[in-house]
Amino acid sequence: MQIKKNIAVSETGFVFNPTTGDSYSINQVGQEILGYLGEKRSTAEITSLMTTTYDIDPPSFEKYFYDFISMLRQFELLDEENEN
Repeated sequence: MQIKKNIAVSETGFVFNPTTGDSYSINQVGQEILGYLGEKRSTAEITSLMTTTYDIDPPSFEKYFYDFISMLRQFELLDEENEN
């Protein structure tokens, strides 16, 4: 899964969807996750990276991760048509 190509993400966590005109703010952790998604990292890789960087256990991180992914889907920010 990855962010749609037309979605703009600033270094300060501002996310803009030009298709809908909607904008959102995300925190540093959300920015890191978007970066890893852009690198086409797997959920397992992202979980490993984040649990190494932050004081969180894998099951707790995965819950937050899937909640974040659900939010991205709800706001139509993910490009899931080109999934393999």
